[in-house]
Amino acid sequence: MSSLSERVQCWQPSSAHDQRIVTDGATFVAEASLKRDENPAEGAYVDLDNERFYRLANYDAMPPFLMSLVSDSNHWLFISSNGGLTAGRRDPDHALFPYCTDDHIHDSQEQTGSKTLIMVTRDEKSFLWEPFSRRYDKLYRVSRNLYKSVFSNKIIFEEINHDLSLAFSYAWFTSERFGFIRRAVLTNQSAEPVVLELLDGIQNVLPYGITRRFQMEYSTLADGYKVSELEDEAGVGIFRLSSIPIDKAEPSEALRVTAIWSDGLEAAKRLLSSAQLNCFRQRHCLREETEIRGRRGAYLLNAQLTVPANSAKEWHIIADVNQDSAGVAATLHLLRTSKEARRELYEDIERGTRNLVRIVASADGLQLTEDEPSSWRHFSNALFNVMRGGVPDEGYRIHCSDLKSFITRANREVAQRQSGFLDSLPETILHSEMLALAQERQDRDLERLAHEYLPLTFSRRHGDPSRPWNIFAIEVKDEHGRKMLNYQGNWRDIFQNWEALALSFPGYLESMIFKFLDSSTADGYNPYRVTRDGFEWEVIDPHDAWSYFGYWGDHQVIYLLKFLEKSAGYHPEALPNLLTRPVFAYANVPYRIKPYESLLQNPRNTIEFDTALDRKIQKRVAALGADGKSLLQESGSLKHANLTEKLLVLLLAKLSNYIPEAGIWMNTQRPDWNDANNALVGYGVSMVTLYYLRRFLVFCRKLFAAAKTPAIEVSCEVAVLFQQIVETLQK
Repeated sequence: MSSLSERVQCWQPSSAHDQRIVTDGATFVAEASLKRDENPAEGAYVDLDNERFYRLANYDAMPPFLMSLVSDSNHWLFISSNGGLTAGRRDPDHALFPYCTDDHIHDSQEQTGSKTLIMVTRDEKSFLWEPFSRRYDKLYRVSRNLYKSVFSNKIIFEEINHDLSLAFSYAWFTSERFGFIRRAVLTNQSAEPVVLELLDGIQNVLPYGITRRFQMEYSTLADGYKVSELEDEAGVGIFRLSSIPIDKAEPSEALRVTAIWSDGLEAAKRLLSSAQLNCFRQRHCLREETEIRGRRGAYLLNAQLTVPANSAKEWHIIADVNQDSAGVAATLHLLRTSKEARRELYEDIERGTRNLVRIVASADGLQLTEDEPSSWRHFSNALFNVMRGGVPDEGYRIHCSDLKSFITRANREVAQRQSGFLDSLPETILHSEMLALAQERQDRDLERLAHEYLPLTFSRRHGDPSRPWNIFAIEVKDEHGRKMLNYQGNWRDIFQNWEALALSFPGYLESMIFKFLDSSTADGYNPYRVTRDGFEWEVIDPHDAWSYFGYWGDHQVIYLLKFLEKSAGYHPEALPNLLTRPVFAYANVPYRIKPYESLLQNPRNTIEFDTALDRKIQKRVAALGADGKSLLQESGSLKHANLTEKLLVLLLAKLSNYIPEAGIWMNTQRPDWNDANNALVGYGVSMVTLYYLRRFLVFCRKLFAAAKTPAIEVSCEVAVLFQQIVETLQK
């Protein structure tokens, strides 16, 4: 196999000079150059193995930058251009490499992730080469290239050593079945065979059971619990905890592990720690490690190789987290009985790629134009949009068992009251047909929840190492491996992403509107986060100085207006039919805006947190379900409203804070984001909201004019506020 660069362009090696290297007390003679040419970074699209990649040549001429790798499943991987990384599955508590902020990822190059040392023997001389390392920077004339798949699910690092006529590359792939795959390729570009000794693998591997917070705050203690063992027959590294760390006098067994194995270097010694790296540099003989306690784990392969002229050697390291005894046994059985492990590996990798493309295609993410960068940029935009907001699992077809589960978690009383109806539904049904059947039941809460139901998958909050306050969770399957439907995100993120998703799935527009309005409050604001099971608000953490609370304005008017306009365009009769029907609810967020006089005294301290109400709501949620967070009437039943009232509440809340010739006063301790760019963080006036408010009013005038409804009933409080604001504006 030729090197990656040879498959896309021809590199011409340069001559070298003798230079003596002294490292770690050992002396080696190397044909080396003390200065490498500084070439600027250049990007271009290339084809590798019939797949399109973007290649950034000489990427090391740039400062380190952060990238993400995605999959069709629950993998997450954030990687620095220098190779440092963090990765895992589902969330930061299921990490393969420690989850940390992006600055630490850049700093972790020598300690975490890939590590390769190569000792080349030529003419009785030894040449030590550590690809991608900064330890011997500018010692050799090297070229470094970075390749990322246009689908964002594969990444390849390549270094060509022109002095040694060698090229080394490693790639990261993902597999639903096998986990994380690291492929390494060493290419001999010379006309003579090369004899070398290799030490290659991954470092700072986490055992299962160390949560993000424990890793960050108790990393030294965590090291003391680590046990790394080698199943020497199959070469499987098992990384576990001696017990789950707790500060209680009770047993806490660690029953799951991180498992790592390799393919392609069967005769290699296996090391379970990084303790012998310097021994390799000093040319000492390495010993295989079968058990390591109290140290950070690693999985390193040590082998003697002879690579023929103009050929390559390829091997793989495969790692997965959260493995129980059955999972480890299945891996051992595969390695002992199958001669086609590599084929199965690549079949699953490609299956994941096809499924990822299918997911993006469902959101209209595929296009073909003469402007290739724009086409792939569109794919990337659509990909990250559905990662944030989700995508319907099977288009407009829903599984009624999941609908029943959703309604039960939302309101147990409704689920019990309508159990006969829910049980009578077929296994699958079209979303529109389900809504029609629910409306026929003449149960406003059943109809409301049926509209709120969105069969979305693939969603996760926008958590990444550059935003440490956001903790993501990619929940696409449960602990038994069964498919899950779920979504979650901050208010702004969810509805911003659904705006684009609605163009691909306009049949869900009214469901998006229901989710928006049912999660908004009676005082005209919205909570912090939206999830499949309702919504959440911020609560002060006395141990976290960063925590705070308040209503995030986040352009309520803008997001709702975009949905209303699209609904009117796709389904002209939908909104008029909802103007008089009380099928919406109110969120009961335990925030209380202070009186006007208090706002004038301190415009930066405008909201009180009602702790007693918060406790009462949580008890109701435990008894009823997610609807326990909704506003109740004195009778104890949910407070309902029609679309007219919901639109009025939102409008009046903004107009009550209107400052003529200025904008909408932000007085809820949190900003509208576009205005936050102007340093108006929760205090000031929003012009963006004002502009959209006018467009909102124009739309509503057309909506009500077309409805031709002689009278619409709204709550007395809303009617009084409406009349008072009208009189104020007239004056």
